[in-house]
Amino acid sequence: MIGGLFRSSTRDIPDVSQVPKHIAVIMDGNGRWARKRMLPRVAGHARGVEALRATVRGCVDRGVEYLTVFAFSSENWRRPQDEVSFLMQLFLKSLQKEIRRMHDNGMRFRVIGDLSRFDGRLVDMIREAEALTAGNGGLNFTVAANYGGRWDILDAMSRLMAREPGRLERFTEEELATELSMSFAPEPDLFIRTGGEKRISNFLLWQLAYTELYFTDVLWPDFDGEALGQALGSYQARERRFGRTSEQLKADAGE
Repeated sequence: MIGGLFRSSTRDIPDVSQVPKHIAVIMDGNGRWARKRMLPRVAGHARGVEALRATVRGCVDRGVEYLTVFAFSSENWRRPQDEVSFLMQLFLKSLQKEIRRMHDNGMRFRVIGDLSRFDGRLVDMIREAEALTAGNGGLNFTVAANYGGRWDILDAMSRLMAREPGRLERFTEEELATELSMSFAPEPDLFIRTGGEKRISNFLLWQLAYTELYFTDVLWPDFDGEALGQALGSYQARERRFGRTSEQLKADAGE
């Protein structure tokens, strides 16, 4: 229960397969990649776009249905202004360049987060790209921009309370989940963070409750198909119990 407002409920146990249905990624290490090569930090961000293309291709090839990446957090506004400006321009240019390709490949594109601080031209392009790909049935590719997990939960709670201002009964987990930014997707099966840091940094706090976490020292610009394969290998070697025992899992599998 959160602040006395929510009634807990029994979470359904999702189907578990060898290939994760939903992968969430924090693309960390761009600046350190550039620094190791005596390049400006922005060069690492530019190279990181190539790594993202490779990851998207890898997910499509392996049958992953949802890929969600953390491109810009609500805390990233604290970075140097020239870097923030470059990231905004990179986002705009990448969207201009890639959206037609994504659409032609049947991908569904979305952006989650508070877009109120973004330039109007960028917001318009995001909405146009979302509308263009809305009917596609391929990989669901979502970019989290000016996003924070705490913001997401508070925003969802605010919408619930505004929708039913006089309600005395507590809200359920299911009701809150329908208002979260990722309500259209199953919860991530696998979370990947590159760059050696071992934290989730306010990313999908609610949704990562039962996600398998994978941390790698590989810097994001160096993250390629082989690195993705290693992450998937780690995932496939794990036992996802969701509160059950190993014996129960074996019994359910008929072993």
